[in-house]
Amino acid sequence: MHILINGWFLNQLTSGSGQYLHQLMAQLAPGTIAPEAKVRFTVLYPATAQNASQRDLWPGAIMQRVKLPRLPLHLRKLWWEQITMPRAAQRFQADLLWIPYWAAPLWHPCPAVVTVHDIIHHLLPAYRGGRLQRLYTSLVSYTAQRAAAVITVSHAAARDIVTHLRIPAERVHVVYNGANQSNLALHGAAPHDRLTKVRQKYALPERFFLYLGGFDVRKNVTTTLQAYRLYLDRNGDPTVRLVIAGALPTQDSPFTPDPQKIAAELNLTQVQFCGWIDEADKPAFYALATAYLFPSLYEGFGLMVIEAMQAGTPVVTSNASSSVP
Repeated sequence: MHILINGWFLNQLTSGSGQYLHQLMAQLAPGTIAPEAKVRFTVLYPATAQNASQRDLWPGAIMQRVKLPRLPLHLRKLWWEQITMPRAAQRFQADLLWIPYWAAPLWHPCPAVVTVHDIIHHLLPAYRGGRLQRLYTSLVSYTAQRAAAVITVSHAAARDIVTHLRIPAERVHVVYNGANQSNLALHGAAPHDRLTKVRQKYALPERFFLYLGGFDVRKNVTTTLQAYRLYLDRNGDPTVRLVIAGALPTQDSPFTPDPQKIAAELNLTQVQFCGWIDEADKPAFYALATAYLFPSLYEGFGLMVIEAMQAGTPVVTSNASSSVP
């Protein structure tokens, strides 16, 4: 079987779709699939500065780099999804086209499988965007309905897909995400020297609550800060600080409220902002934390929750979306 993979997010590790593709590719390396399966892969990816040297990323697979017409980014992405991918499926005589994010093509010469991580743009008004974004959401909703199968990452997301996209349940398959394998290095008894280096690198306090993630409004970071303020006001131990890690919003807006501004308004001098942290340092961050805070209003999966649990760190999270059994 020849599987053609949409590699638009190849090496874009700051996005969830990029992480998903990268980690799956690592696990689908040669030797991980039974020889009798006779599966081969072609990964199609756009020729950009970020991924121009990806031929060694997945030894044994065909890494096919494709140039795109000079178009605005949103049109270039649409061209890639609706023109480049189906043409390539025909040219490579693929038996299956896999799109690891919500963007199946209207036409495909072979069966298409699409991974839909969540349907936030349907469920949360703040994420619906303007007219063009809503048209795009309508397009990918329709193409998902026409796919041979839909992969999703939790039963909560599957329920949403069946209910709101009206895709028959028998065509929706739940395949859980797993914690990144790089985190296994700190599973259980973590190496003391590694933890010490990370603590020193980011000047981390001895004890701290940790938030690590994005800052769009569904992440509910404002509530995290308000809860920490309440914790202090009710005689919580002030030596347990709050560490907020992740690339901060470039501007304060209702969609991406600036947590630094909110912390200042709440007079929270005990909050430490670390900014972007290296992927290799994340396991140590989790392991060093007193607890991981993740009160998200909606997640298709919530990968960071299991990464923190894998590090042996208690998790305080919401009972919404994928957190509900």
